[in-house]
This record gives sequence, structure tokens and C-alpha cells, in this order.
Amino acid sequence: MDDQQPQTAAEKPAENDAVLLLRIEEMIKTHMSQIDTLQEDITKRKDMLNDIFTNDETYQEHDKIAKEAAKVRTGTKQQIMKRPDAADLSNQLKSLKSEQKELKEGLSDYLREYQRLSGSNEIEGEDGELREIVYTAKLVKKSAQFSSR
Repeated sequence: MDDQQPQTAAEKPAENDAVLLLRIEEMIKTHMSQIDTLQEDITKRKDMLNDIFTNDETYQEHDKIAKEAAKVRTGTKQQIMKRPDAADLSNQLKSLKSEQKELKEGLSDYLREYQRLSGSNEIEGEDGELREIVYTAKLVKKSAQFSSR
């Protein structure tokens, strides 16, 4: 008798999913490695370019003048921000930005739930325009993720 049993239709997709998962994982690792290598090269070339500026006397002189002007500008800005009208507008801006951030986070949660329940990646806005629900994924080191919270 043959000890091997024929594969059922349900086993093949699971096997294909496992192979696909392994391929995707390998592509992720390859991309991560390429990104790290490029980052090292970028850092090296950035340092080389910065050295060119550091060793140029004309640039250094202009940089010093620009820094002094920036200090004056910063001082002027701080004085203006002490005025009641500017301080009030600044506080209003902070409040509006905070409210906008909360609304965007809520919208994201609603869209995720809408997509889960409806199975659709599209929704029509109040203006009649069809919009697509998209997500952006990024990879974060686990230790960095927990230390930032």
C-alpha cells in the first residue's frame, strides 16, 4: 500500500500560502539589507560633502554671518510671539492641529472597520468623489517602538 495520501484541494492553498509567506519574508529581509547598505553609503557621502563645506573658508565665513542673522531673527520672532494677538493665534493653531490629528486618527479607525465589514477598499465622499482606502506599512525595530512610548 502507498503511505502517501493524495493532497486535498484545501491542503494546496495552505502549502502555497506557506511558500508565498517564505518568499515574502525573504524579500523583506533582502530589502532591509539593501536599505541598510544604502543608508551606510548615504551617510558616508554626506560626511564627505560636509567635509568639503567645512574646509571652504568662504563658506565658513558666510555660514557665520547667516548664523548671526538667524539669532537676530529668532530673537525678533520671540518678541513678536509675546504679543497677545500672536500668542492667541499660536494657541488657536495648536488647538486646531490637535483636533485635526484626533479626527484623522478616528477616521483611520473608522476606515479600517468599514473596510473589514464591507470588504470594499473604496468609499464615496460627501462631495460624490470616489476615494480609495490605502494603508502605509513601515518596519520599526521592536526596542525602538517601546522606548518611544
